[in-house]
Amino acid sequence: MKIGYPCINETLPCSSATTFRLASYSEERLIKAVTNNLACLEQILAFNVQHGLLFFRMSSDLVPFASHPVNTFNWQEYFAPSLAALGQFIKDNGLRISMHPDQFVVLNSPTETIVQNSFAELAYQCSIIDLMGLDKSAKLQIHAGGVYGDKPMAIRRFADAVHVLPENIRARLVLENDDRSYSLQDCLEIHERTGIPILFDNFHHECLHNGEPMAEALRLAAQTWQPDDGILMMDYSSQSPGDRKGKHTAHIQLDLFREFLTHLQGLDVDIMLEIKDKEASALPALALLRELGYVPSSAGVM
Repeated sequence: MKIGYPCINETLPCSSATTFRLASYSEERLIKAVTNNLACLEQILAFNVQHGLLFFRMSSDLVPFASHPVNTFNWQEYFAPSLAALGQFIKDNGLRISMHPDQFVVLNSPTETIVQNSFAELAYQCSIIDLMGLDKSAKLQIHAGGVYGDKPMAIRRFADAVHVLPENIRARLVLENDDRSYSLQDCLEIHERTGIPILFDNFHHECLHNGEPMAEALRLAAQTWQPDDGILMMDYSSQSPGDRKGKHTAHIQLDLFREFLTHLQGLDVDIMLEIKDKEASALPALALLRELGYVPSSAGVM
């Protein structure tokens, strides 16, 4: 089992998502921003290895405007050595990596421009992982999209879009159940149509489900993963006390996390903590996993 957090390290004095305004785009600014972002990513990955946090979601903004028509620079070739070196570090240290394209990636949109822009963004993020030389267990995490008043038709549009994607992108896609529109059962239907594994989100399942107990839901999601996909990836969070339904907690509630772990019943998963304070919650969560024997006590000891 690996555990980690997404995108931002609050401890380190750098960002791997440095960007600039579209109106001020230039190749010089792009090179400077990407160089900074990859240097910070290297620091974050080193921090994570040192502390035993071996699951990390990379920022979607590593290359600003990568999928925008304004960016005609061959950044793939320019940064190939840097990305390959980062990929080697990831492989050497047993890290697992994912990316999560932004909400504007909507494969089932009835608007063709939105679908084509989504394809371009997926191609960019997939190329980052491909240039790192990572295997199929490094994933691109997406949502099913909108319902548009006709969920069966929306599901068909999603499946049709997936089938025309290049194989390297399809091989990395995972589908996350959400808290408003697409339940685990909806995602299982999409899986049957596309073969895309389901990345399980426990908090979303608590908000939107079809009556499946948590342990059953975890196993249904895990069954959609093939051996070369790696083990089940999941997002973990819980309700922020006193806030609107569906708002993620700011800091991990270890009693709830401990209770959630009882539902695994021997299932191996890699857990991404979608909790606002990032590594500040990931470190005590890792300590609990060590205490309970899910992670060797020597893993990541400084």
